[in-house]
Amino acid sequence: MNNPGVVAHGAGDLRVEEMGTPRPAPDEAVVEIAYGGVCGSDLHYWRHGAAGASILREPMVLGHEVSGVVVQSAADGTGPAAGTAVAVHPLTAHGDGVTPYPHDRPNLAPASTYLGSALLLPHTQGAFARRVALPSRMLHRLPAGMPLELGALSEPASVAWHGLARAGEVRGRRVAIIGSGPIGLLAAAVAMHHGASEVVTTDVHDRPRRIAELLDAATLDAADAEAIADLHADVVVESSGTVPGLGAAVSAAARGGTVVLLGLQRNGVVDAPMATVITRELALIGSFRFAAEFDDVIAALADGSLRTDGIVSDVVPVADAEQAFRLAGDASASSKVLLDFTAVSG
Repeated sequence: MNNPGVVAHGAGDLRVEEMGTPRPAPDEAVVEIAYGGVCGSDLHYWRHGAAGASILREPMVLGHEVSGVVVQSAADGTGPAAGTAVAVHPLTAHGDGVTPYPHDRPNLAPASTYLGSALLLPHTQGAFARRVALPSRMLHRLPAGMPLELGALSEPASVAWHGLARAGEVRGRRVAIIGSGPIGLLAAAVAMHHGASEVVTTDVHDRPRRIAELLDAATLDAADAEAIADLHADVVVESSGTVPGLGAAVSAAARGGTVVLLGLQRNGVVDAPMATVITRELALIGSFRFAAEFDDVIAALADGSLRTDGIVSDVVPVADAEQAFRLAGDASASSKVLLDFTAVSG
């Protein structure tokens, strides 16, 4: 294939297909994708044909955690020139004309689109293809010498960075991370970058706990409820997106502490120990995607101050995309799995 793309057709139906030649609009550049990170939402589309309320109703190219090189700049003269290495900010913010939202927080715009999202119809096609046409405003220059593999972590690291920003000042404070998947590990790294005095992570699996130790975080088995309740953390980041994780996050928080809900919980009513929230005067704070943090995250990744030791566990050729998804779906065997588009000829 000259331009292979990873397309979800429905639950359990993932295909690598020829995408043809991109046809950019005047404000779009053509990017040759190098690496793409498999995200939890990508896994949901593959496994279930849906990610929360976003239901597949037509074939959709997956992928929103990508890096690459501009091979054709935008015809209108905007954005980076050909030859520029970039990471992609996948959000297009839109209001719906009815629902109010704070305009300095575009991640909360109610009618926004995100690459590789089935929320709207037609779906917003993603960027898991060797060559894609993307709006030039989405393209953020990577510093000279920054590996493109590292650039592919810019989007998930921004999600983690935004979550810690929602907590306020973390310098000198004890931070607990509930769930040590890729986002949880990146949240631990961001907490250290921001000067936390101690970072403790939890997980049910040994492998993510070992990766957290590479980042110099302390670790706990998520099954050790007593040890988690003894943490008395100033800031807790719930990154598992599970109901037990939410309960653990509340139990881990010190009186007067802050709990950031970073992992996306299921739709509908979710059980939570609200009496504890009340009697400890905890602040429960939601965190959704990210906004203006992207360039700060890229700079911190590039200079090494935001560590990512061990977080990328596997790099798999795009031709083996289904194998990559199976691997990414096994938290006991992998962390962040990258699709590698660089070996594609033509």
